[in-house]
Amino acid sequence: MAVAIRLRREGSHDRPVFRIVAADSRFRRDGRFLEILGVYDPNQEKGGLNVNVDKVNQWIAKGAKASETVKSLVKRASAKA
Repeated sequence: MAVAIRLRREGSHDRPVFRIVAADSRFRRDGRFLEILGVYDPNQEKGGLNVNVDKVNQWIAKGAKASETVKSLVKRASAKA
């Protein structure tokens, strides 16, 4: 099973909110997932990013691949902490 750490789109039509999830790469973008790792709200000017960096690092240590967007969000969250 190849695990991917990626964004899952939620929210209404013009107000997207994304959850950072660990999911099997065969699952649909907004389908099943294994664990929620954080939340990203691009509509908020400040903040809007809540990532559990420890859990992300645990999944990466187990062999999960993070998407480019998730990598940049985790980098921004770890710099802020």
